[in-house]
Amino acid sequence: MKPPIFFGALIAAALTLAGCSLVAISAAPRKVEGAARSSQAQAADEVFWQTLHSGDYDGIPHAQKLLMSAYLADPNDSKTAAHIGFLHVWRLSERARIAEPSPTIVDHAALGRRFLEEAVALDPADARYLGFLGTALLSEGAIHKDKKLTRRGYYMLRASIEAWPEFNLFTAGYVLSAQPKTSERFKEALEWQWTTLDRCAGSRIDRKAPDFEPYMALATDSGPRRVCWNSWIAPHNFEGFFLNFGDMLVKAGDWRTAKVAYANAKLSASYSEWKLAPVLEARIQSAQSNVERFAAPAVKKSGNEPAMMLQSKFACVACHQK
Repeated sequence: MKPPIFFGALIAAALTLAGCSLVAISAAPRKVEGAARSSQAQAADEVFWQTLHSGDYDGIPHAQKLLMSAYLADPNDSKTAAHIGFLHVWRLSERARIAEPSPTIVDHAALGRRFLEEAVALDPADARYLGFLGTALLSEGAIHKDKKLTRRGYYMLRASIEAWPEFNLFTAGYVLSAQPKTSERFKEALEWQWTTLDRCAGSRIDRKAPDFEPYMALATDSGPRRVCWNSWIAPHNFEGFFLNFGDMLVKAGDWRTAKVAYANAKLSASYSEWKLAPVLEARIQSAQSNVERFAAPAVKKSGNEPAMMLQSKFACVACHQK
């Protein structure tokens, strides 16, 4: 039998080693944003935007390859990391495009989260990255049934809302639109959409008649409220917002108000150019009949059966495709 002094020495050594490792890890220099972006990164960005703006889901692997090459050459570029992360999120989000998706499609959740973590670490001031990371954590938590990861994602979303409410109230509410209609999280997500409208309009929107026409003159391309409108990054952001908002109201059972919300998308000057205009028109016509369908647990849709925007083939491109 070993003497007690041996075990004491062993424990002391283990504690010393643990302390040294913590000091060594905490003392390691953190990654910092590079001084300038490389021409390789900028060229990869052009392909990224072309792929996204054309809605070229099948072109994602090519764009990822170029961005990864740029990242490996310069892993201190927050935009490159963010764009890689977003492509993984897009691949997972619009998996309804794939007839028989492989179970490994969920790997994109972890990969998206990892690169978005890099983007946040390199540029913590960009609240968009924080919001996207929160959504990735929620997705990953749902896949693994990991409540700690889910809660971490939820509270990160709340932090992102504090940082940039006009942008992240929608981001957070959108990802939580998949929650059961009677859950507190879904009710909160729907209220966040209302609050987005309030902030964009500068006043409280009528909860029963959310006609946005009186506020169209407030459109801007600068400041925090620029994300309330269409932009080069999201050519149909305005239309996509109201498509999702209407879907959430339908799921909540308020299909009459949903029809008013859907119709707001038509106020956009670029509505006639929006490829999903026929989808929105169909949503207005079938708002009442979609209540039960949208409130049902998420399952694989067959044929042309409509799914909520978050679970559709256009979960990302509804706002971003030209």
